[in-house]
Amino acid sequence: MLNGDGVKKSAHVIVFGNEKGGTGKSTTCMHVLTSLLKAGQNVASIDLDSRQGTLTNYIANRKSWSARTGLELEVPRHFSVYRGQSDTVAGQEESEFSSFAEAIGEVEQNYDFVVIDTPAADSYLMRLAHSMADTLVTPLNDSFLDLDVLAKIDPVSHEVTGISHYSRMVRDARRQRRLVDNGVMDWIVVRNRMSTLDSRNRRFIGEGLRSLGRQLGFRISDGIAERLIFRAFFPKGLTAVDMLDEATLGSEPTLSHLTARQEIRALLATLSLPVDDRTKMRREAREIWSRANEKPLILHDILGK
Repeated sequence: MLNGDGVKKSAHVIVFGNEKGGTGKSTTCMHVLTSLLKAGQNVASIDLDSRQGTLTNYIANRKSWSARTGLELEVPRHFSVYRGQSDTVAGQEESEFSSFAEAIGEVEQNYDFVVIDTPAADSYLMRLAHSMADTLVTPLNDSFLDLDVLAKIDPVSHEVTGISHYSRMVRDARRQRRLVDNGVMDWIVVRNRMSTLDSRNRRFIGEGLRSLGRQLGFRISDGIAERLIFRAFFPKGLTAVDMLDEATLGSEPTLSHLTARQEIRALLATLSLPVDDRTKMRREAREIWSRANEKPLILHDILGK
């Protein structure tokens, strides 16, 4: 695609990041990328969490279930960046960087979206991926225990008293992105496992997030509730946006399945991803640059910085 200055850009990069585990990050990631595939977009995915490999396993389960049932289930072009085996930190980072750069090089020009799932820990590749994000999605559980990944909260007044290491890292990543290509990162914090009932704590958390969002520049979205069906989806590689019938699920769908689908649709609407124009813009950009025979700005320019 082309930006306002006539410079070709690469695929839209969506990064899922959080320094806490157990927030539904990989589940949310899988639902977003599957939704993009169903919308007719070309999607590649990269799993940087070599220790857990949840997204990689999710996609593998989806392929297995498709083969077992004969169902045509959409899958992305997937890469898993494994942990470097060098005896030194520098050697590990060099190995992991090479693997990551190779994956980016294969997909950046030919896909509409690149979806990256990052580990729940600070690392070199995690920070690098964040600096490449056009859209950053940070899922967190709707509790004060998980809110501290973003900021410190006063236990009595529930006011924000300071920002966290992760929030500072995102701020630095945004600054780095602007320096490289003047890109603007859209940061969305997703409230997962929200209680279906209104509560005092839920209201306090909402107030704290809105206050913090004004300070740090992120938007807020409701995510997925605590539903057993999301856990049941994983072994089959299914999502709430798949055809929810007995042939696909292996059992009769329930009201929870339909409610889960509505949650995902609401989340996608809030993310406001550039779905409709990606294919057309990418095709036009490729034709223009093919005629001009010029070298475009690509994701490797960010990697090189």
